[in-house]
Amino acid sequence: MLRQVYDIVIVGGGPAGLAAAVSAKRNGVESILVLERDKELGGILNQCIHNGFGLHTFKEELTGPEYAGRFIEQLEEEKIAYKLNTMVMDISDDKVVTAMNREDGMFEIQAKAVILAMGCRERSRGALNIPGYRPAGIYSAGTAQRLVNMEGYMPGREVVILGSGDIGLIMARRMTLEGAKVKVVAELLPYSGGLKRNIVQCLDDFGIPLKLSHTVVDIDGKERVEGITIAQVDENRRPIPGTEEHYTCDTLLLSCGLIPENEISSSLGVEMSPVTSGPLVNECLETNIEGVFACGNVLHVHDLVDFVSEEAGAAGKHAAEYVKNGAKHPSSDAKDIPITATQGARYTVPKTINPDRMDEKHIVRFRVGDVYKNCYVSVYLNDQRVIHRKRPVMAPGEMEEVVLKKEELAAFPDLTQITVKIEEA
Repeated sequence: MLRQVYDIVIVGGGPAGLAAAVSAKRNGVESILVLERDKELGGILNQCIHNGFGLHTFKEELTGPEYAGRFIEQLEEEKIAYKLNTMVMDISDDKVVTAMNREDGMFEIQAKAVILAMGCRERSRGALNIPGYRPAGIYSAGTAQRLVNMEGYMPGREVVILGSGDIGLIMARRMTLEGAKVKVVAELLPYSGGLKRNIVQCLDDFGIPLKLSHTVVDIDGKERVEGITIAQVDENRRPIPGTEEHYTCDTLLLSCGLIPENEISSSLGVEMSPVTSGPLVNECLETNIEGVFACGNVLHVHDLVDFVSEEAGAAGKHAAEYVKNGAKHPSSDAKDIPITATQGARYTVPKTINPDRMDEKHIVRFRVGDVYKNCYVSVYLNDQRVIHRKRPVMAPGEMEEVVLKKEELAAFPDLTQITVKIEEA
């Protein structure tokens, strides 16, 4: 089998892969290849025809396809190679990428560095344990979005949505605009998993009820969905008898969370976070496998695509530095300092930071595990608090961030632990 050689191979041609490729090229690496399994670049953005993208990156409001188009133009301008309809089958620990497509058949690429940018997938019905038959009319919200926005099909006319993730909220509005009647959005948790602006613009503005602490307990219909029964749940998320409500409908959309797409990463031996289901990375977005980087929703599920692009740009830059430095990081005596998320903070990206290698400032992103009001985000270096920032409200659906400064970390020569936590006012 003929083996091609590239400096950097990027798995995924969505927003993360595109931004990483452009950044790597602009940081001095010429030999880059993007592998995308779909028939076009842009990933999930191609079906996100609503606006709200690009406010941070381009300082204007764009639709998903417009946002993707900007990066695809940059990819073409930089003359970066890419292969479409190409499935990556395997990556070895010495960075040999095995892929296949119709034109080339099965082929291998030897890479000096690999950037994982495969995005995420939706949690399926099988993972939700909903009782009832398996009739037609049950879709994940993302599948329904693709059918309506790209294929031109309407999944149904009377809709119930389970889960209040951003895709579910956006599809409540989209289905309404296309003439469907969205009866209710039910959410198992006592808070929504989506952005506040989406709750207002997609549900409140259209008079669609959101029922928190509710779930689907029964699905009527054998051939096609005929109705849905929802019920309130207790603090253990068990349905409360006597609280059942029945809705006639022909469609159930599931918007119950996103899972990073990490089968390839796992088989490669990348260490995973039990919280995010994505890789554990250092401040360079490098995994425990040297020269393998991760960014975007494959790393942790983001709320804004602008943050995906920003993170992917950093991954491209660090991968380029890795390639140019003869596959060696700048030498450093300091060890990686672990970052611990506790007291309401669920995880952090990155998981470790090396003060010698980091830039002058480094953004640490995290999510909270509950809704917090009038609390503080605090950061401790060993036992000393260095950041104590008031936040009027924090919710699991929106990412939080803190900025660590190199000079602050340098002031602690015996630094062994960085802690991010939520503290009461």
